[in-house]
Amino acid sequence: MSASALNPRTTTYEFLGPPGAFLISLGVPICTYALYFGCSEQTGGCPPPLAVSRISAALSDPAWWKGLWDTQAALMYLAWYTFCVVAWAILPGDHVQGTTLRTGVKKTYKINAFSTFLLALGLTVGTITRYGPQSFTFLYEKFVGFITASLIMSIVQAVACYASSFRPGALLALGGNSGNPIYDFYIGRELNPFSFGAFDLKTFNELRPGLILWFLTDISMVCEQATRRGGFSQVTDSLWLVLFFQGLYVSDALYNEPGIFTQMDITTDGFGFMLSVGDLCWLPFVYCLQARYLVFTPIELGVVPSALIVLCNFAGYYIFRTANGEKNDFRNGKNPKNLEFFTTESGSKLLTSGWWGLSRHPNYFGDLLMALAWSLPTGYTTPITYFYITYFTVLLIHRQRRDDEMCEKKYGKDWKKYQKLVPYRIIPYVY
Repeated sequence: MSASALNPRTTTYEFLGPPGAFLISLGVPICTYALYFGCSEQTGGCPPPLAVSRISAALSDPAWWKGLWDTQAALMYLAWYTFCVVAWAILPGDHVQGTTLRTGVKKTYKINAFSTFLLALGLTVGTITRYGPQSFTFLYEKFVGFITASLIMSIVQAVACYASSFRPGALLALGGNSGNPIYDFYIGRELNPFSFGAFDLKTFNELRPGLILWFLTDISMVCEQATRRGGFSQVTDSLWLVLFFQGLYVSDALYNEPGIFTQMDITTDGFGFMLSVGDLCWLPFVYCLQARYLVFTPIELGVVPSALIVLCNFAGYYIFRTANGEKNDFRNGKNPKNLEFFTTESGSKLLTSGWWGLSRHPNYFGDLLMALAWSLPTGYTTPITYFYITYFTVLLIHRQRRDDEMCEKKYGKDWKKYQKLVPYRIIPYVY
């Protein structure tokens, strides 16, 4: 197959094309910093007193810009990323195959993300046990420095991947070969850049450095509050709930690592700045917002509110896990629940009963319920701590629309028939 046939030119844009890609590439780092400075005890609250003159003075002060850099934090972050790579290499793990590529081959991946998580967690708990909670507060204390370090890593990887994608024989993403450098840099030009044997940079970043660091950052928040309040017994129930909920989510994702190989990020999207900054910077340092807020705004919920929030989270988790279980079983040729399905003219089969008969993306519905449960422990005094569920709702609706567009191109008129059988997109009987 010729290079032009294997890597056809991208003729349609997402995210409003190059202007949108440019604005998002600037907006994501700015928003990450803004969420810190806009919800921080260092700046005076969540949000701090708004004064345009204060913002203008800060941005025009070279000392403020220098304060975004922390050499210690940068070295720590580099050590953390190195630890993840070494753990991938030396820890045992199964080898599984991904989906068939356009070249007709299947990539083989080594999976040991959960083992890496357990090792990191064991070292963290051992450190805290031996030296006390104050020994693990550095992620809270050097938060801005870690944001900067992860952002630099994101940019370096995105630039390297974009440059590498021009080598002969590179398999490009169907959506990332537009010829516009701004758009292709953002969306990801090569499907699997820096892929050597069982190592693949895209899948490695998807689950390891950022996802595990998110939970370790939550632990650092608990340690910071414990240090301030006189021990772990004095940590508020709200912060324990956030740690538990997000820890469960991270553990589930890492334990079910093979499930990512059928996701759009892996099968369709290239690896560019969109995924690098999302995996390495946005995920660990934005998703911990609720835990970080509760450090300096301790909230005691009580038994009944806590129980209701737990119920919300586990309802979401049950839907998320059982829906994904139905999908993964069906894709692997199993149907233990005897679920009904619709067969397209191409021979593909689409579930039309169980959770997948209630909506086309029931796992997203579970995700949204969990996101709500993570925000509820922060109370109702500020809307900023509800940023995650607001952003996540927009993200999942956009992802659902992308998926629907792809399925309509793939299945044609059969997709219209399927939409009549399963009319709801995410939330049954609502949307």
